[in-house]
Amino acid sequence: MNPTLASAQTFRAIDVIRKKRDGGELSRTEIESLVNDYTRGDIPDYQVSAWLMAVVLRGMTRAETAALTDAMLRSGDVLDLSSLPAKKVDKHSTGGVGDKTSLVLAPVAAAAGIVVPMISGRGLGHTGGTLDKLEAIPGFNVNLPVAQFRRVLETCGCAMIGQTAEIAPADRKLYALRDVTGTVESPYLICASIMSKKLAEGIDALVLDVKTGSGAFMKSDKDAAFLAELMVETGERMGKQIVALITDMDQPLGCMIGNALEVIEVVEVLRGGGPEDLRQLCLELAGWMLHLGGVATTVTEGRKQSEKLIASGAVLDKFRRMVELQGGDPQSIDDPKKLPQAQRTMSISSPKNGYVVSLQCEQVGTACVILGGGRERKEDAVDPAVGIVLHKKVGDAVSVGESLATIYYNADVRVARARQLLEESYQIADSPAHERRPLIHRVIGKPGEKN
Repeated sequence: MNPTLASAQTFRAIDVIRKKRDGGELSRTEIESLVNDYTRGDIPDYQVSAWLMAVVLRGMTRAETAALTDAMLRSGDVLDLSSLPAKKVDKHSTGGVGDKTSLVLAPVAAAAGIVVPMISGRGLGHTGGTLDKLEAIPGFNVNLPVAQFRRVLETCGCAMIGQTAEIAPADRKLYALRDVTGTVESPYLICASIMSKKLAEGIDALVLDVKTGSGAFMKSDKDAAFLAELMVETGERMGKQIVALITDMDQPLGCMIGNALEVIEVVEVLRGGGPEDLRQLCLELAGWMLHLGGVATTVTEGRKQSEKLIASGAVLDKFRRMVELQGGDPQSIDDPKKLPQAQRTMSISSPKNGYVVSLQCEQVGTACVILGGGRERKEDAVDPAVGIVLHKKVGDAVSVGESLATIYYNADVRVARARQLLEESYQIADSPAHERRPLIHRVIGKPGEKN
């Protein structure tokens, strides 16, 4: 008998669950069998749930993580974009509040001559999702079939879609199961989920934005660095150029939180304005994308090139063109009134004079979810119009009665709890905080590129 066939016939999920439960290292064959059988529907959810919890409790080795990533990657199609001559580079964020950098970076890199095949996700927990932001643009279709995705890439150099049925189907099943079994936070499972989707895009290089702080899944620098190193090593094992930036999520990025509001802020950045923190992070990430994409010899040169492209209007034109090609209304990019509008607003005022010394980021994100800007359950619809605009952030001086933030809402029943959370998020003291956390904590990449 064929030995491969024999091993497949003798594979039992219970054996793999017990082995991981007891702290053993799984072989590549065991991991592949588990992933493939579950994707086909041959193993029930309850057994894979038990295995996922064993991974959370016992962890995985680097070899196991790479094997899981590879099995999930090969559970579906891997795009072949070799017909497009330019380098293929993408960026991925581990999730935060007000993090709309993908909508800026895809057209920046495309305007520089790089191909950006971006497959993105929806909001998870208190964090926003790129697809939800894009769908705030009237008509924008994130569900393009692969052939149409390729045509948009060929035409304008960037396209942004959701995970298709053909791309890493194992991840789609495991992701949904993790979300309801308390197994989201495992760095090994996060790594395999992110890297399997991204490597299935047919990319040459990837820039990772790993968030740390109160609004991130990884609350400490140590945990964020561990995840970043895991993803960089996993990608490099598969022959890709990978760099990871550990960036701050102790307060929201930019000033607007909520899907249509964040599109407005993206356009402000593409016009050369926007909040300083958002603009600076976009330029730093773009610098790395251009460097890995071979169109800039250094990251600094990539930053400068990105600034020039934004100033020229070429990036805004590229974004408008992508919106049009994916069925969206390009006029909404030039006229924010054509984006979904909330019916009511409510201002949050400062109770005292002083300085904002902290802004509880996760609570701000949760307030937006409560307003309807995210999902509390998987089947919930998102209201693209609602959200929060911050007028004061950490380090700002405030006077009693001055507006700290404005809530944009449609449902009266939701606003009271959101208001309470937002008010509790602000900590105001008599003197400013002694130190402000840097926007970029460190860079993890190839030797010679580490800070």
